[in-house]
Amino acid sequence: MFSDVELKIKKRNQLLFSRDSLCLQDLIGLIQIQHHRTLVMWALDCAEVTLTQFEEKYPDEARPGICLVRCEEWARGKIKMPEARQAILGAHAAAKETNDQVYSALCRAIGHAGATVHVETHAMGLPIYELTAIVRKHGPDHFAEPVKEKIRFYEQRLHYWQETTDALDLDWAQFLLDDSKANKERLLGDKRKRT
Repeated sequence: MFSDVELKIKKRNQLLFSRDSLCLQDLIGLIQIQHHRTLVMWALDCAEVTLTQFEEKYPDEARPGICLVRCEEWARGKIKMPEARQAILGAHAAAKETNDQVYSALCRAIGHAGATVHVETHAMGLPIYELTAIVRKHGPDHFAEPVKEKIRFYEQRLHYWQETTDALDLDWAQFLLDDSKANKERLLGDKRKRT
């Protein structure tokens, strides 16, 4: 299940997960069948847990939290993309400024979760970076169970938001109400299969 991750650890890769990771295939399949707004709710919800972990170590670093707030405001139609984009870039800048591999990866996961408002393909950035942080935290011999647990959490939360998002009476930016557009993660997956 984690042979690709173990190989990346041996090669000292910065990122240990990708869309090709065997352990993420079921999650990717779930992501590919969701409406954009469902993925927004899922990513922002999951990133709150990530943010809590980040803030426990770096309580004075506000940029990742600002990213989630601004991106939710963007999803609700309260602000426009440029303001949210600046907040996303702020989260990524915070990631660059720390030498702590675990917390840098958590910060990038938060940035991608926020960017899910822009396009569905950013949703995968959340698990790719957060799971990398989990491996870094637990080490090469003890990461399997925490990673499996986190993947189950992602899948459970995605099922929850799949059932709940449209039942909530939420304001949405107009572009998130258009269900006629194809899921970009599914289009990417189809393209990758053809090549």
